[in-house]
Amino acid sequence: MLARLSEILSVLALVGFAVATLWLIARPRARMAALMPAPRMLTLVAAATAVWCAALALAGPGSSAALVVQGLRDLAMLGWLGATFWSPAAPMTRPLRLIVRMLATICALTLVLGAVAHLADRTAAEAWMAPTLTLAAMVVAIGGLLIVDSGVRHAGAALRMPVMAVAGGFAMLWAYEVNVQLIGALTGKTASTLIALLPAVVLLTLPTYVVAAMDIGRERMRLSRTAATRTLILIGGAAYLIVIGLTGAIARLVGGDYAAFAQGASLVVALGAGGLLIVSARVRAWLSVVISKHFFEHRYDYRAEWMRFTATLAQGGDVEDGDGRNLHRRVAKAMAELTGSPGALLMLPGAAGAFRVAEHWHWPVDAEAEDATLSVRSAFMLQETRHIVELDAERRSGQGGPESRDLAIPAWLIADQRAWVIVPILHFQKMIAVAILQRPPVSRALDWEDLDVLRIAGQQAASYLAESQSQEALSEARRFDEFNRRFAFIMHDIKNLASQIGLLARNAERHADNPEFRADMTQTLKVSAGRLSDLLVRLAPRERGAAAEPSKLLIEPILAEIADEMRARRALFVGCQTGLLAWADAASVRQIVQHLVTNAIDASAPDTPVQLVAVAEHGRVRIDVIDQGCGMTRSFIREELFKPFVSTKDGGFGLGAFEALQVAQAMGGTIEVDSEPGKGSSFTVWLPLADARADSGGEPMMKKVVAK
Repeated sequence: MLARLSEILSVLALVGFAVATLWLIARPRARMAALMPAPRMLTLVAAATAVWCAALALAGPGSSAALVVQGLRDLAMLGWLGATFWSPAAPMTRPLRLIVRMLATICALTLVLGAVAHLADRTAAEAWMAPTLTLAAMVVAIGGLLIVDSGVRHAGAALRMPVMAVAGGFAMLWAYEVNVQLIGALTGKTASTLIALLPAVVLLTLPTYVVAAMDIGRERMRLSRTAATRTLILIGGAAYLIVIGLTGAIARLVGGDYAAFAQGASLVVALGAGGLLIVSARVRAWLSVVISKHFFEHRYDYRAEWMRFTATLAQGGDVEDGDGRNLHRRVAKAMAELTGSPGALLMLPGAAGAFRVAEHWHWPVDAEAEDATLSVRSAFMLQETRHIVELDAERRSGQGGPESRDLAIPAWLIADQRAWVIVPILHFQKMIAVAILQRPPVSRALDWEDLDVLRIAGQQAASYLAESQSQEALSEARRFDEFNRRFAFIMHDIKNLASQIGLLARNAERHADNPEFRADMTQTLKVSAGRLSDLLVRLAPRERGAAAEPSKLLIEPILAEIADEMRARRALFVGCQTGLLAWADAASVRQIVQHLVTNAIDASAPDTPVQLVAVAEHGRVRIDVIDQGCGMTRSFIREELFKPFVSTKDGGFGLGAFEALQVAQAMGGTIEVDSEPGKGSSFTVWLPLADARADSGGEPMMKKVVAK
């Protein structure tokens, strides 16, 4: 059954490699040459492998005839490796060249001598040639693995995916053959099952030729660190099992009770090593450094590290032992995790220019201590040089006195052996923070890759810190802007009060003896004093705004009060619907209407009336202020009327209309204007209606107020 399966697999492999050979011949040479250095040699390898598969199908795996033809296959494979790795793009070392020549000689001798022996006496060849051919095949396979490993490592970035795929296929086939022959040598028995499954392994290498012939893989083929780490773990487990098996085999050969002891000792050592990896952070760090140094081209997995770094900076939830909203702690944590440091400090500039510890991650430091600072000179030197300082080098150079002379490193950092690296965080050539990283469990010297990563990470962190500082400055500027805006509005109201009091003073010179005028003057002064007190309250920071607490508001009393206040300047014709209720704030409505009435009086001739009418309309409260003054153009209303600091009055602030509109909108209302030059203006204030039943209230009541 197994022999039949092996025969079927051999036939399938023969057909597959024959088709692959024809496909490689049909592919354009220029396109193939763009993917790999030796496309013709790859075609010869596919053809030789097809001939070897034919030998497997006819004579069977493990036969001397198959081993002889295997020499032809190995010779072609060595030729492709030599042409690929013996080139300017992937230079081959001198020892590898000698190994290639030696292995090619062995393959050629095996092929010639085996062919002659089979032609002379096939039976005798099967008897004495099989061990020789097996030994030669093992030597060639081991040498081929060395060439693939060394060639791939020395070629570096020059290799592309097709080359890596084909070399990997060769390595897989040779590794399987070495294992089969090694098992046979150790056990003294032929591994017939594994030999019979050799055609299946050959079929697994066929896709590498397809990859090599297609227009794909113009980039290097890279394994992710996760896949590489898991592969190393599997290889380690396999190596452990092999060691256990070899130990048991040697113990059985020696005799006695050493087999059980050897297996038990191996198990104890394995469990101890595993426990040490789990418990000791230092051992894990050392293993990580060794793996990164010897198994990967770069120390860092840049994609994974950058994603983790950005996620740490951007996260808004809780971080370990700290609030995730604390950006300074997140920056310290992100910088530390890049280099495997167990802790970090972040220093920010103080008022005097010196940098102080603002936040820490797993490195508690007394931030109030006088010596926990970075002087102005130190900060200036770091900013100018943009130098990432390795403190161990400073200590070794003997400059750890009161201060390091070149970079002015503080003595407290030199003395603290936990301090490892100082990273200036620069934003547009200005140092906005300094990160101090704690020594990792396995200390090492910084190389160019560490410096590049820390420098780029510092720039990224600087952008987050600069944005945060900009947001804080913007928030503070907004608070100042709010205060200035409130003060500007109040100045506008003070100007109106000053004008009113000034008018009252001028009239007092002429009407001081009139008792009715004195009564009106007293009332006006009381109202002005009250409005000044209200303005001071509005200026206070605790004041939330004009429409902070809206409620049901009767409109008629407010209009009557305004008419009484304006009697000294002009007679107002007031009409208000009885019981009209608005959902608004009384002070805000009074402020809006007073401003509009004042503007209407200023824009009108002394003998023209000003009307003040309030009704409920379309489910809202409508308050009209109508004058017969100079009027305004439509372009002025559209472009300038409600803009701040634009005024047509001499000495005006240009804030009255803007403030009135802002206050009305804050209460859910608005202001509309209808005006025509030379015919007057009508300002309409719309406010929310508190009670819709007010529509059916009484008829509007009109009353005339005449100034005395």
